[in-house]
Amino acid sequence: MNVNFWNTNFTYFCIKYIPMKKLFFTFLFPILASAQCNEKNSKAFQEQLNKEYANPEESPLKKSDLEHFKTLDFYAVDMDFCVEAKLVKTPKEKPFAMKTSSSRTPLYVKYGELHFTLKGKECKLNVFRNIELSKMEKYKNHLFLPFTDLTSGVESYGGGRYIDLEASEKETMTIDFNQAYNPYCAYNEGYSCPIPPKENDLLVEVRAGVKKFHD
Repeated sequence: MNVNFWNTNFTYFCIKYIPMKKLFFTFLFPILASAQCNEKNSKAFQEQLNKEYANPEESPLKKSDLEHFKTLDFYAVDMDFCVEAKLVKTPKEKPFAMKTSSSRTPLYVKYGELHFTLKGKECKLNVFRNIELSKMEKYKNHLFLPFTDLTSGVESYGGGRYIDLEASEKETMTIDFNQAYNPYCAYNEGYSCPIPPKENDLLVEVRAGVKKFHD
């Protein structure tokens, strides 16, 4: 019988259906975007991501891909894709069921709006909080930023990418698109992953972060 395997390596729940007799919950430290824009932090993020994907105990890769894995395909680090965004909090939002790549609909709540300029274009992204994850002390300040852009389905994964952020009392928030990563579904169709809401589609090419896995 199929059961759920929850992997919270990031600030969203990815569920993988595997034949097991028991239900296991694995909670790992998330990879959080640095609060500072610099090339060193972005490269450190990439190195850590490669390390986790190479680890059979953490990797979402299929066994056949893991056997030959050396590195994910990243865009070159570009500090033009690290921006300071104005945060407009939306405290009266009601929780909603976010669509996923399966029938699963986890509850999220809109935390606020991030307004910024990227490549000369005025942009806005909604940032969210996972209801279940926020109940855990270790993850209470973690925020989820899913998005698509003009590279989605071309150079980057068609299902969009994610960035992990952390809530604070500041009126601004740093978004480093060099630290954008793919959902597990980009590597293994056995996972159920949140789909970025339509309002988080950027009309600009975000040529930063992780590219698509296979052509």
